[in-house]
Amino acid sequence: MVELKIKEYDSSLKDKWDEFVLLSSINGTFLQTKNFLDYHNGRFDDCSLFIYKGSNTIVAVVPACTLYDEGRRVFSSHCGSTFGGIVIAEEFYDIEHVEAMIDTLEKYLYDNGYKEVVLKCTSDIFSRHNTNLLYYFLFQKGYTPYDELSCYVDFKNYNEDIISNFSASRRRGYKHSLRNDLRFAQLSEDSEVEKFYDVLCGNLQKFNAEPVHSLAELLEFKNERLADIVRFYGVFNGEDIVAGSMVFLFGNAVFHTQYLAADQECLQLYPMNFLDANLIETAYKSGFKFCSFGTSTREHGKVLNKKLAEFKEGFGTEFGVNKTYVKHL
Repeated sequence: MVELKIKEYDSSLKDKWDEFVLLSSINGTFLQTKNFLDYHNGRFDDCSLFIYKGSNTIVAVVPACTLYDEGRRVFSSHCGSTFGGIVIAEEFYDIEHVEAMIDTLEKYLYDNGYKEVVLKCTSDIFSRHNTNLLYYFLFQKGYTPYDELSCYVDFKNYNEDIISNFSASRRRGYKHSLRNDLRFAQLSEDSEVEKFYDVLCGNLQKFNAEPVHSLAELLEFKNERLADIVRFYGVFNGEDIVAGSMVFLFGNAVFHTQYLAADQECLQLYPMNFLDANLIETAYKSGFKFCSFGTSTREHGKVLNKKLAEFKEGFGTEFGVNKTYVKHL
């Protein structure tokens, strides 16, 4: 078997890490770059790893953090990213090397006192190549898979007349929204993003939840760290923002809605139907392959928010799964 070795990440290797993720890997995105993950600024106990062949050839990286479960050390895909897992070099995506990556990683984790490993893999629409070989070896080596259900529009299978793809109820809702004085626009001013954030916080209150990101972090994304990657969109009723979304742009492939929210006092205007229709149209006209609406599950995919999933389904979406693999060492 091919011999690989592990090297722990440190900040002096940031440029090398990010270059590998964005230019050499089959399943890396900006979400696994240190440019993105570093915004957490010490919030997590980072234990990210390089996997090398020889002295200086990177075959994979593993963005990760250490968690503790009743005193047990857990090696987890980085909690600051939606997904990550093992990010693999295109050159070494083959049976011999992928198997060796997993074996080498497991030995390192076992030798360093980890009792469990959690790998949240990059889903297919965000990857430049399917990672079925990785999934197979994780299965073969005793990892337990958890699937989260996601919804996305595949424009290859979508009619150019956007509304014709909707279910009858989504079409009715969209037509109702057109009776109101609603306007869709990209949010360019910080003050507009702040209004959207207020709507988002109000929307999450019904679930006793808060946004993952603070307003300051969203503005830092917009103006500095992710200026070419993040977009904000809003639905206006007069001067008021009644719905909105934060969108991540994954190259020219995926237009991903990271946040979707509506003012709970204005639902009679059908702002979400209006918002989603315009987001899909924006993605289509901008040449993206997919428009992603994210997952509708929780508790490792065991619980489905059926109402939310069916709402997304009504826009003519297809279904995907985000795979997480867990193993006790």
